Amino acid sequence: MSSQRMAIQGISHGMAVMVLVLGSITMQQAMAQGPSAGENRGPANYIITFRAGTSQAQRAAAVRRAGAELRSNYSIVDAVSAVVPNANVYAALQRDTSILEIIPNREVHAFQSAAGRDGENINAKPGTGGGGGTTTSEVQPGVKRVIAGGADPSATDGAGIGVAIVDTGIDFNHRDLSVYGSPTNNAESFTAHGSSCLDDQGHGTHVSGIVAAQKNGVDVAGVAPGAKLFCVKVLNAQGSGTDDDVINGLQWVAVHATSVTPNIRVVNMSLGREGTLGDNGALRGAVDALYDAGIVVVVSAGNDSSLEVTDNVPATYPEVFAVASTTAVDGSNAGCRAYTKTIKADTASYFTTDGAFTGDMGVTISAPGNEKENISKACFINSVGILSLKRGGGTTRMSGTSMAAPHVAGVVARKIQKEGLSGVENIRTSIRNNADLDGTAPIDSPASGYSYDGEREGIVQAP
Repeated sequence: MSSQRMAIQGISHGMAVMVLVLGSITMQQAMAQGPSAGENRGPANYIITFRAGTSQAQRAAAVRRAGAELRSNYSIVDAVSAVVPNANVYAALQRDTSILEIIPNREVHAFQSAAGRDGENINAKPGTGGGGGTTTSEVQPGVKRVIAGGADPSATDGAGIGVAIVDTGIDFNHRDLSVYGSPTNNAESFTAHGSSCLDDQGHGTHVSGIVAAQKNGVDVAGVAPGAKLFCVKVLNAQGSGTDDDVINGLQWVAVHATSVTPNIRVVNMSLGREGTLGDNGALRGAVDALYDAGIVVVVSAGNDSSLEVTDNVPATYPEVFAVASTTAVDGSNAGCRAYTKTIKADTASYFTTDGAFTGDMGVTISAPGNEKENISKACFINSVGILSLKRGGGTTRMSGTSMAAPHVAGVVARKIQKEGLSGVENIRTSIRNNADLDGTAPIDSPASGYSYDGEREGIVQAP
C-alpha cells in the first residue's frame, strides 16, 4: 500500500490540515506483451481469449498443444487461464489463429483502508474508529442515512432476494448473519482459495454485515436484514486475488443464480485494481454475462482520490454500479487553528475515487464509506469507520469505498423486493432518480487531493 499526504484546500500562509491516506492501493501495471523470443523468465499466468464459438474442448487442446498448463476453462466466456512456462510456449500460443488475446492474470485487492496510529490514518484508534468497538444502537448511522427518514430497516428488508458477496468469504457462524448453504459445498458456495468459503481475513464479513446483518437485537443491522447472503470467495487471507479468481467466482454466480432459493439478484464486489476498460475482455465478459441475466453488480469505486473511476477495474465497466464514498454524519473539530470548520455529513470521503456518470461509465451513486471525519487539534483528519460485523463475532470498524458499495447493494435488494424492478438499467435509473440531495451532494471534501468531478449524484436512498 502506498501513502499520500493531502492538505486542506484554501488555507493561506502555508498552513494546512494534513491527512495521511493509507489504503490508496498501488497495483502493479503488468504489460500485456509476453517474454521476448528465446527469453525464459519462468512460468507466468495468463488469461487467453479465443474466437467466439471455440468450444471448451478446442480451447483445452490448443493450450496443451502449445505446451501451456490449463488452469481454468470458463463456460461463460470464450477464454481460459493457463500457466505459460517460457517464451517458446508463449510464441506458440501467439501463432494459434483461434486465439485473440493473451494477457497477464493481474492481481485484484479488497478496497479496504489500513489502520495506523491515531491521527495519522483514515481509521481512528481501536474502539472509536479503526478496529473493535461496541454499539448501543443496532441501526448504525450509515444504514440510517440510506433509508428514507431513518426508518427501521425491517420495514422493507430485502426478504426473498439473494445477494452474492464476492470477497474474502463470510463468517458463516456469526450470530448476526444468514448465509446460504455450506461453506464447503460447491453447489452452495464458491471458493478460489482453499476448500472452504469461510472468511479468513475479515473484509467479506464486514461487507456482509452492511448488506444484511439481521435485525435481531444484537450487534448491528444491515440495510436489507431479510436478504439471503451467498458466499463467493475470490480473495485470500491477505485480501488479494486475481482476475481469474474473480471470473471463476462470477461464473459460479451465473451458473447458480436461478437454481438456488432465493435467486441471486445482486452481487457486491468491494474489490478491484488499477486498469482500463479493455485490458481484460474475459473479465468484462463475465460481468456482462451477469448484466444480461438481469443481475445487478455493485462495485466499489476505489480508495485513491488521485484517480478517476475509469482508472479502476471493474469500476470502469458500464455494466456495473460504481459507488463512491461519503460521510454519514457530521464530524468534529478539536481545535485546529488552521481550519476551524467541521466536515459535514454527505461530504466526499477524502480517500474516495470518483468520476461523473456519463450515461454509461462513471459513479452511479454515492453512499457512506465512513461514519464521519474528525479534525484533531493537531490538524489531522481522522476517519471513524463504518461499524459492522467482525470475523469471529462482534463488531469492528472499517473505512473505504468497500463499505460504500454494500450500502447500495442492500438498497438494490430492497428496491427489487418492494418495487418489483427488473432489468439492470431500470434499477440504475430508479437509484439515480431517487437519490437524496441530488445536485447538492457529495459536498466537496476540504482535503487537497479532492477535486470536484463535475456531478453531484446524491446519496442512495432505500424505499
